Amino acid sequence: MKAKIWNKHFWVDETDPEKLTKQYKSLLELSGFTIISELDHYFNPYGYTCLFLLAESHLAIHTFPEENKTYIELSSCVKKQFNKFLKLV
Repeated sequence: MKAKIWNKHFWVDETDPEKLTKQYKSLLELSGFTIISELDHYFNPYGYTCLFLLAESHLAIHTFPEENKTYIELSSCVKKQFNKFLKLV
């Protein structure tokens, strides 16, 4: 097996942590990813980071509410789930 990682990053306008976590967790599940763990942190005075550890790599969510945007990044060693996720987004 050859080492390969597919990676996609993009910005969205949503900054609500609850909405983002719910939406992207659902997209990961629908894409066939295996979620091993979920870790999040709320920053003071604002900002939120969430990391989904996947059997196939990870997805990170970083909010910047002061700029009304959120950075999303998915890395995956499995092309099939990666492509399915991108189609669903």
